Formats: sequence, C-alpha cells, structure tokens
Amino acid sequence: MRFMVITKATAASEAGVLPATEDFDTMGKFIQEMVDAGVLLDAGGLQSSAKGARIYFDGDKKTVVDGPFTETKELIAGYYMVEMKSLEECVEWFKRCPIQHPGVGAQTNIEIRRVFHAEDFGEEFTAEQQAAVERRRATVAGN
Repeated sequence: MRFMVITKATAASEAGVLPATEDFDTMGKFIQEMVDAGVLLDAGGLQSSAKGARIYFDGDKKTVVDGPFTETKELIAGYYMVEMKSLEECVEWFKRCPIQHPGVGAQTNIEIRRVFHAEDFGEEFTAEQQAAVERRRATVAGN
C-alpha cells in the first residue's frame, strides 16, 4: 500500500525559521532508515505559505488568493511518499519520526493518508483509463 505522510506546519515554520544543522542530521538518519528498508518513494519540505497561493473553485468562477494563510495548524510543511504493508506499519514507522519543526516544544502532528490504486475505483475505472494512467506515469518517470 502506498501512503502519503503529511507533516503539518508550525508558527515557526510558517515564519520561515529553518531547522538547525543537528535537526537535519537527525531527520537524515530517519530518512536513511526508510531508504535502507526500501519503503521511501519520495520526500520533501515546503516553503511557508507566504510564498504560495490558493485557487478557489466555485462553479466556473476561479479565485486566486496569495499566501500567507492564517490557519497554521491546517498547513502542510512537508511530505513523505512511502510503500508499506499496512496503515499499522506506517503508523509504527512514523511514531519514531523525529519531528524537526523549528520552535522548541511546538505542537504539531503527522497525517497519514492512503493513496488510491486502480482497484480502489471499481468497474467505473476502465482498462483503457488505467492504461492511459500507466502511460502518463511512465512518461513522468522517464523525465
């Protein structure tokens, strides 16, 4: 099963405060464990919402709003894409995650979400549509 593990922002990360050198080392060790176990597919951190935008859709109307966004607890600071046998295995891995958000004692959380696979969509997702998705994935992977 493929999961996206989402790390949430803190007031400090939204203010642009970067982790200390030791924090990068600590996170690097955890990430290397996942690489060595063959479960990490991708990972990355995000700049603060002040450097982003949102697009709101309301029927045919589209409204663009520049950051920063006020609800820090709902913002994403980073992500991991992992392949695990189960949600329980993923939870056990990330209970050990050394969250390194700037701001000592800052409360935050990690959200784990399962990624859809073709079989999750049932008959409505035709073989032709599945083949088209695979072609796009192969093209992207080749870049």
